[in-house]
Amino acid sequence: MLDFVLPVQYLRQIAELVRVFGVNPEDWLARSQLTLNQMGEASFQPSFDVFRQLTEDALILTDEPALGLLLGERLVINTHGILGFAAQQSESLSQAIQLVQRYLALRTTLFDLEHEHDETTQLEHLRFSANFTLGACERTLLEAVMLAVKNIFDAITLGCARPRQVSFPFPEPTYANLAIDMFGCEVAYGQSWAGFTLDTELLEQPLKMADPAAFREAEKICQQELGKLAAKTSTSAGVRRIMLEKQHGFPSLNVTAWLFHLTPRTLHRRLLEEGTSFKEILEEVRHTLAVEHLKAGHLTMGEIAYTLGYTDLANFRRAFKRWTGTPPSHYLRHLPSTAGKATE
Repeated sequence: MLDFVLPVQYLRQIAELVRVFGVNPEDWLARSQLTLNQMGEASFQPSFDVFRQLTEDALILTDEPALGLLLGERLVINTHGILGFAAQQSESLSQAIQLVQRYLALRTTLFDLEHEHDETTQLEHLRFSANFTLGACERTLLEAVMLAVKNIFDAITLGCARPRQVSFPFPEPTYANLAIDMFGCEVAYGQSWAGFTLDTELLEQPLKMADPAAFREAEKICQQELGKLAAKTSTSAGVRRIMLEKQHGFPSLNVTAWLFHLTPRTLHRRLLEEGTSFKEILEEVRHTLAVEHLKAGHLTMGEIAYTLGYTDLANFRRAFKRWTGTPPSHYLRHLPSTAGKATE
């Protein structure tokens, strides 16, 4: 699995938010066998499963469906450490986007950020893709992270680079008007992706707070911190990350080894030392993506099979039954009615 990264400062923000709703943070933490003392430890890092449980419990205890937006509102630029400071020194929005894209993992590995330019429409699309199975927390975490990134853009452009549209892959919630107010633009739900759409002309406009020298120094620190993070990351986590990044055409063992500057034999040995193999990781990624595609409902069963590298639909069905103990058609019928659901 990809190593989960989320500095404890963000957990403190959630703790303060649940307190606003009259919930004792100690009670919230106790449900995951955690204490307030751990929140005071700079090095504290929960596992992803614990973090997901904390998020689910915060939603239950506060009974606030818009919790993600309220959390994102709190995550202003100075809550993001050296990454936030570096962004403040950017010379353009384009430079800031590249910075966030490159160093987002310093603040969280929950999502990856991809930047796509549409030459025909002169629009920029910033897409957020999850690295973990978020389940019931997807809406809350997407709203929080995307609003936090929007806050960064607002701070460095003094509010002069508002998105044209925000897109979410889930149905429109009851608090949609609140989302429009907070993002300051049109918010579209039920989309095939999550992210921002901006006008291309905004990217290269000079920023008033730019400090090129300070930016270079801050980015050096970001590079150093990312190097430290990479040193802690297992080879298997790196392989999984590459597969998720290239999910529309999984790289072979030889290609993956080349990307790691290793021989295939060395990569195979390192994975064995970590108790896994290239084949096992590929199966895990296929399983994760298959479930997400079925829930999203944007692809047919045949399209999902093709996307995951199966030329025969029957092979995909057999693989899915091996992973889950049930065929995909049975899994589809038992999805909640709120899920998108793929067609057979």
